[in-house]
Amino acid sequence: MAIEAVIWDFGGVFTTSPFEAFARYEAANGVPKDLIRRVNSTNPDTNAWALFERNEIDAAGFDALFLEESTRLGHPVPGRDVLPLLSGQLRPQMVAALRACKAVFKVGCITNNMVSHHSPGANAPAAGAMGQVMPLFDAIIESSKAGLRKPDPRIYLMMCDQLAVDPSACIYLDDLGINCKPAAALGMQAIKVVDVDQTLTDLAHLTGLTFEADLVP
Repeated sequence: MAIEAVIWDFGGVFTTSPFEAFARYEAANGVPKDLIRRVNSTNPDTNAWALFERNEIDAAGFDALFLEESTRLGHPVPGRDVLPLLSGQLRPQMVAALRACKAVFKVGCITNNMVSHHSPGANAPAAGAMGQVMPLFDAIIESSKAGLRKPDPRIYLMMCDQLAVDPSACIYLDDLGINCKPAAALGMQAIKVVDVDQTLTDLAHLTGLTFEADLVP
């Protein structure tokens, strides 16, 4: 089936990966490498991260529960220390690719986020880079508002319904393999975002488009 839509994750795709900030925090605070990722991957459907991204706990609840979970792994890290690490630097080449895709295909964004912190949808600031990027999407689904989060297959189907496309007519991009797998299982062509050059090469191959760098004022 011909491609009709390109669906994007946000953090780690349009911005640098928060994993880089996690690593810097761990090194600066004497925390073992990848501990924050271990906390987030332990009990992934019911842990502090999952509950916060589904808006089932508030920031104070996340702070306390993340501290409990990290303490059980031997190194206490308050949740309030983790939240500021989520905002990365914008990748202009990815913004340019989004614009190129929008000229030809429907474009959507599915993001796991926290409503009280990193919410790039309707709550995005009107000015600045974020405010210019998010309005390019035809549809945006935020886990904190939908009550669902990736990798739940229902959130991908929700996006397909909003864009009025079949999953097999979609390309999906995400920096996490665990989020790419259900998209692929539904029939989407999934691209795991490792770095910008690799991503644009893969996207060009699937779409037939040519991508160039572009700067967001």
